[in-house]
Amino acid sequence: MRLSYPSNVKIILVPCTGKVDVVHMLKAIQKGADGVYCVGCLEGACHYNEGNLRCRERVNHVRSLLQEIGLESERVRMYNLSSGEAPTFVAYAKEMTENILKLGPNPLKKKAEVKK
Repeated sequence: MRLSYPSNVKIILVPCTGKVDVVHMLKAIQKGADGVYCVGCLEGACHYNEGNLRCRERVNHVRSLLQEIGLESERVRMYNLSSGEAPTFVAYAKEMTENILKLGPNPLKKKAEVKK
């Protein structure tokens, strides 16, 4: 079964979502990404004990930081699923893409393009 997700989704593989830091998410937004979402193991089933819980805390922190600077917190999300749930991954990718389309482009994108 070959499933496809939106072509605008860029996947960055990490050994555990616990390795995704606040700086990584903020840097992506700063460089013009319209949104960032982390997909980790099911809660309670992390191979590295609590990596996905740490990631969720970091995602929530980034969401609050975005609100403080006037950006929509919905641009950053966390999803959990098991590795065998490819259709769910595709559904999350489509859901996130639809949410970002509703929000519109990242207002920082223009500033990031000017700096190039």
